[in-house]
Amino acid sequence: MNRYAFAFITLGFIWGTNFLFMKWATPYLNANQIVLFRVVTGFIAVFIYAISKREIKLNHVKYTHHFFVMSLLATYIYYFCFAKGTEFLPSGIAGALSGAIPIFSAFLSVLFLKNESLSKMKVLGILFGLLGVDLIAKPWTALLTSLNMNGVVYMLAGSFSLGASFVYAKKFLSNVSIAPAALTTYQLLIASILALSFGEINGITSITNDFVTFIGVVVGLGLLGTGIAYIFYYMIVSKLGAMIASTVTYIPPVVAMLIGSFMVNESISLLDWSGMLMILIGVIVMNNKFSSIKYLSNKRKT
Repeated sequence: MNRYAFAFITLGFIWGTNFLFMKWATPYLNANQIVLFRVVTGFIAVFIYAISKREIKLNHVKYTHHFFVMSLLATYIYYFCFAKGTEFLPSGIAGALSGAIPIFSAFLSVLFLKNESLSKMKVLGILFGLLGVDLIAKPWTALLTSLNMNGVVYMLAGSFSLGASFVYAKKFLSNVSIAPAALTTYQLLIASILALSFGEINGITSITNDFVTFIGVVVGLGLLGTGIAYIFYYMIVSKLGAMIASTVTYIPPVVAMLIGSFMVNESISLLDWSGMLMILIGVIVMNNKFSSIKYLSNKRKT
């Protein structure tokens, strides 16, 4: 399997588990504290890796303004809004709403990227993906009960922020000769400073009272969901483009649904399975000729 295809699938799976870990953490931590745990843990792991590979360079300082924007769009705002959204909503609904990310990314790509176009196939793929998200989330049911609109707003804001980050990274960082681990290190360092500066951290150690939740936040959200995830993120954006990279966000709702079934004993209906199929079809259709498989075959021919 192509390493970019592997990164695509793995990133989708990792992000799919994040909603469960955030839900576990909400009784112990506020949204900013969840962000702080994620970015500090992720930073330590990736920084050690980047240093070992000698990828941290002094001349990278000239790109600090780009690192700052990415730390806001792809880390602090995105993480904070998703933590707040998961606090107000069931994890499955929150995960499903994250499927809006490619929609924002697609339209922003058309507006700001010269080489990205909104073709009929991409529109069709987006529609399939949204249909799948709707079938899993069942908004017509949630709206009749107690869906918290504050949570919806936070999830959509976080989705917009991450969608915008795909476009920004493609436009300003994809051609910059900086290793993914170094980019991630700088981004997480700035986000750590932001989290320490803007939020209340008193009582943050209360999460250690629940060992399973603590490990989930440190390893699941921090090491994997933040550090490793963003190394994969930059690899995908630089090689496959912003719009194609954003389709990875169709996978987390499916993963969140499966985890909810096996770990939280949530039932999976026929509509849920149909939604999963629609999401997978959407990814295939939207990737079209730019898919990871064809990318791999083209690389082998050159």
